[in-house]
Amino acid sequence: MMTPFALVIFGATGDLAKNKLFPALFSLFKQRQFAEKLYIIGFARRPLSDTEFRQMVHDFLKISPDDERLFSSFAKHIYYQQGLFDEKEGYKTLIPRLQEFDDEVGACITRLFYLATPPENYEAILDNLYSTKLSEGCGQGSNKWTKIAIEKPFGKDLPTAQMLDRKLSEIFEEKQIYRVDHYLSKETVQNMIAFRFANSIFEPVWNKNYIDHVQIAFSEKKGIGSRGKFFDGVGILRDVAQNHLMQLAATVAMEQPKSFSKEDVRDARAAAIAATMPIPSEKVSEQVVRGQYEGYKQEKDVSPDSKTETFVAMKFFINTPRFQDVPFYVRAGKKMDKDVVEIKIVFIQTCHILFKEYGCPEEGNVLTIRIQPDEGIGIRVIVKQPGAKVALQTVDMKFSYHESFGSHGRDAYEKVLLDIFSGDQMLFNRSDELDSSWKFIESILDGWNEKRLAVPVYPAGSSGPKEADRLIEKDGRKWL
Repeated sequence: MMTPFALVIFGATGDLAKNKLFPALFSLFKQRQFAEKLYIIGFARRPLSDTEFRQMVHDFLKISPDDERLFSSFAKHIYYQQGLFDEKEGYKTLIPRLQEFDDEVGACITRLFYLATPPENYEAILDNLYSTKLSEGCGQGSNKWTKIAIEKPFGKDLPTAQMLDRKLSEIFEEKQIYRVDHYLSKETVQNMIAFRFANSIFEPVWNKNYIDHVQIAFSEKKGIGSRGKFFDGVGILRDVAQNHLMQLAATVAMEQPKSFSKEDVRDARAAAIAATMPIPSEKVSEQVVRGQYEGYKQEKDVSPDSKTETFVAMKFFINTPRFQDVPFYVRAGKKMDKDVVEIKIVFIQTCHILFKEYGCPEEGNVLTIRIQPDEGIGIRVIVKQPGAKVALQTVDMKFSYHESFGSHGRDAYEKVLLDIFSGDQMLFNRSDELDSSWKFIESILDGWNEKRLAVPVYPAGSSGPKEADRLIEKDGRKWL
């Protein structure tokens, strides 16, 4: 990170830049993670000067009095380029400005083009980067000098995802492409690999002989907010399940990588996603539940007759020797009763013969990986209650990142940016991972289109539609 670089943020006045990218950049700047020659160029359609844009970033960050002096130093590295994503003029004006930075350093400096825009702008931006030769770096035609970062969702179905992938591969090599799913950069998700393979007590039981099922939950109290224009017609299956939840399931199911290198880890993750069994369209109504929170149709930019789902729950299998016939129960929803993202590994409950006459708890050992909030790991074990009589109950043993290390770890977008600039693609999606995940999602979409099933409405602030409870309870299990 101590070499000069230029970061061009397309969509620099939008929510992603405001809420994620600039806070991460300023935090890294405070930590002295950047070279002295740092150039951050915001690209958006508003007519702003450099000074006006710097003030906008100041407002984004809600700078405290203690940080004013530091922000003044940070602001000197911020510039602005007005332009429309689908018109060349802004890109052409960007060329001499980037050349000025190269001249100032006296060499070609690495350029990162970060697409922090709605997905419908991706094609136009990529086309203009190519036609103006901005994608080639400082005129030498070398892929050594440019990188491209692109945010999910990567397409809206399999054909559009494949079309986007072809477009990217025509302009950039795979080693230049960073497909961002920031959940892979969260500390707890990364720790899953270390936790599984560095602790020898877990690997022997991490399989179908000991695991009863896996639960993954992605629950948000908030609704869609100002994202109605993007979210309506997309839904939570595409917005969250296709990327975040599939990646979390793969992290649980993947085999041990050959090494802790980027390609070996991505190979293991891709193999797990490829082994996820698509749900036949005729079984979608049995294995998938969708819902819509009450009041969704009154949200801004949402169609009054929308059938877009804000909740989805599903049951699927990952067909590997390790996890064959072990069900994965996954649910995600907005306007839920709590904010939580977590994985639960539920082990088979067997009541030992020693305790048959005393009775065993209904639930046995459960390993919980909490991704947010309060990142950490917990394990539920069975113990004897205090007292003269033998009676068993479960208790939770917990590890908290904050309590143990004094922090929650590095912010996910700080990790995203650090990895991009250091060239580490381990925690970024590869094209074959996306292809497999979209094939899985597309089979569900096909089933919904064929059956034209109703979308149940669930109360805001609840745990979702009752149908989701029946999905797991009919198997003799329950959501934890």
